[in-house]
Amino acid sequence: MKFEVLILGNSSATPMFDRHPTSQVLNFNEQLFLIDCGEGTQMQLSRYGIKSNRIGHIFISHLHGDHYLGLVGLLSSMHLVGRKSDLHLYGPAALKEILDIQFLHSETVLRYNLVFHAISPDTPGVIFENRTLRVSTFPLKHRIACTGFRFDEGPRARTLLGDVVQALQVPTVYYPAIKKGMDYVDENGKVYKADELSLPAPKSRSYVYCSDTVRTPEYLPYIQGADLIYHESTFLHDMADRAKETFHTTALEAGEIALETQAKKLLLGHYSARYRDLNPLLEEARSVFPRAELSVEGRWFTV
Repeated sequence: MKFEVLILGNSSATPMFDRHPTSQVLNFNEQLFLIDCGEGTQMQLSRYGIKSNRIGHIFISHLHGDHYLGLVGLLSSMHLVGRKSDLHLYGPAALKEILDIQFLHSETVLRYNLVFHAISPDTPGVIFENRTLRVSTFPLKHRIACTGFRFDEGPRARTLLGDVVQALQVPTVYYPAIKKGMDYVDENGKVYKADELSLPAPKSRSYVYCSDTVRTPEYLPYIQGADLIYHESTFLHDMADRAKETFHTTALEAGEIALETQAKKLLLGHYSARYRDLNPLLEEARSVFPRAELSVEGRWFTV
């Protein structure tokens, strides 16, 4: 089952060095989710071949412009190209007021149903769940209210032993039940254990998105054990004082957080415009967490 993230933008505050403000697409088994929507997001979607009308859910972490100023344009373009399906939008309560004013004064009535879900910035909780995926929020500590997002895969199916079930002539109608761990009883009453017919289900995967935040222990319990963590790394650690002043994190701190929470992999991002060369940030993070990578625009990262 596909579980991967496409980086659309990885710059902080302003576009710089051909880097765009924050935005990502999460593809979970061909369900597309947009995480933050900085300026130019719809152009990046077009550049990397993502049809915006396939996006069913958009998550906005906070109301600093580099994380949502592309939203009005994207929603308007979806309207212009004839979107009909519902679009679910999750974000701070004030975001709805911003959108209502924009559409009021442009005399825009969307062709589709925009379903707004207000996020509580202080209370963690599940905001979306279906049979295969759960999305939850947790508070971060930024200059304004800001939330992180965690995407947890539901229980995965067992893997059938194809040669075995075929040799036993197990009817295909029983395959789904065996994948769920149920035993198979043939027409003569003989019981075949699920362990005989299939392999254990792979471990469920998780992706954590830590938007703008100063390093603090309060949110670490919510991000424990993730397969992939995206964590902002705005500055090098020689600017730790500036990071604290602006409620941001250094690359070294991001690496330490990934180590402390036992992440499998770390993605750095939200780079300050002061850095043209990003390799020093990567080297700094890898000095404490070797499985760190730079988020690169246009590249897919597997969870």
